[in-house]
Amino acid sequence: MQNIYILFISDKFIKNTIMENKLSAFIVGIVMTFTSCSTLTFYQVYQANPSSKNVQMSNNSLVYEDDNCIVSYNLWSKGGNIGFNFYNKTDNIIFLNLNECFFVMNGIAHDYYKNRNFTNSVSSGSTGLTSLNLTASVSGLNNVDLLQTNSYQTSKGVGLMSTKGQSVTYIEKMVISIPAKTSKIISEFDIVEYIYRDCILLRFPFKSQIKTVSFDKSESPFVFSNRITYSVAESKITIRFENEFYISQITNYPESEMFVTRFEEFCGQKTMDAIKVAKKGLPNEFYNTYTKGQYFWKH
Repeated sequence: MQNIYILFISDKFIKNTIMENKLSAFIVGIVMTFTSCSTLTFYQVYQANPSSKNVQMSNNSLVYEDDNCIVSYNLWSKGGNIGFNFYNKTDNIIFLNLNECFFVMNGIAHDYYKNRNFTNSVSSGSTGLTSLNLTASVSGLNNVDLLQTNSYQTSKGVGLMSTKGQSVTYIEKMVISIPAKTSKIISEFDIVEYIYRDCILLRFPFKSQIKTVSFDKSESPFVFSNRITYSVAESKITIRFENEFYISQITNYPESEMFVTRFEEFCGQKTMDAIKVAKKGLPNEFYNTYTKGQYFWKH
């Protein structure tokens, strides 16, 4: 009876252990599911406002216009693209004086003209294989003591490779010529390349924790502008203007709040593959990305 009792307890213990292991595995599975679904990439989105009325929102661009030119901006990119499209409205050539154009960030000026040398290289190559066949005769006694001569042939391949190339070096232009009724794109600088921190902004927010910190121009951490100088052909008049902006809002988002999934459509036909489309992307916005790691800081 004692042995039977001990056997009964052992069997119950085994069953309980199995159930506990299954429950533990179930809990671990849930934790791993939530962990794998958690957002690891986050986006800090900046909104910029023009400081003056000479820049207006138009056709998905920020636009400055005078009697001779139209200068348009679209900041949306990682780090913010302060580059601009310069369109010549006139019937004459416009000369854009890069040596007198500057990107200004918080009062520090950066030159658009840097007097650099650029090199473009093009190379091509070909390979060939040359074969050399060699024949040799060997005489001797075979296994029945008769004289026998055999011929052996061997081949040797030699690989040959020839290359040729050319490179063109050109000097950065100090003055860029823009023909009548055409445009050229000038791009050189990013606006902000690091993450802004504030006690209002959680570094890794859930959807319900998303907050926005707002600024007016006097409080903004980033005030920036392009100072542009140009002249019209056959005119001795030099024209200068400044397009100034300031960061008015900053928000941290999880990746799930930055994109929606859609099926691409063209001429009424939809693709079977889903693509990610950014929810945001206004011309006066830009972003930086960062990932969730072993960070001590909450903000």
